[in-house]
Amino acid sequence: MSLVGKKFPNVTVDAMSEMGDDLRINILEEATANQQKVLLFWYPKDFTFVCPTELHAFQEALGEFEKRNTKVIGASCDTNEVHFAWLNVSKDNGGIEGVTYPLLADTHRQLANILGIVDQDFEYNEDGEETFTGSNVTYRATYLIDETGKIFHESVNDMPLGRNVKEYLRLIDAYTHVQKHGEVCPANWEEGKDAMKADRNSTAEYLAKN
Repeated sequence: MSLVGKKFPNVTVDAMSEMGDDLRINILEEATANQQKVLLFWYPKDFTFVCPTELHAFQEALGEFEKRNTKVIGASCDTNEVHFAWLNVSKDNGGIEGVTYPLLADTHRQLANILGIVDQDFEYNEDGEETFTGSNVTYRATYLIDETGKIFHESVNDMPLGRNVKEYLRLIDAYTHVQKHGEVCPANWEEGKDAMKADRNSTAEYLAKN
């Protein structure tokens, strides 16, 4: 079930800073109290394969997100201690040393289960006993939250598929344009390109030009 258009769940979760500080972060409050957008991205597991490439990619683009008044937060179901251990492994050894944004440690999967992004399923055997299947870690889910706490984008990738960080910058630009100008953004819109009014004439004019 999609959460787009709804408020982000009001849940506080443990987190780890790059300096090794134990934090408590509420994504909804991060957006509303600080009047900023939030990009929350979930990855399956620390010390894995695709995951560090994504964490470094978001770090490399961090300045661009900050220009857009957007806070980046990573998340998995690992513990704070495992996060900190990974933060102390160099990039050329598969680690995430140099990542400076906080990482949620949703070890009880409270928030991840509310979002419905955990790879888990429950079945019953011949004796009627409940059995668990699945990896019990999260898919590569991404949420963009606005200054009111509303989710304006969500996407979920299967575990082998890394994200395109530039697409989230484009989506933030498009949503900010909508907020500022009240226009709608057509397919493949990028900053500086024509947008449209939400009416038939404007659509016709746009299609005639493009």
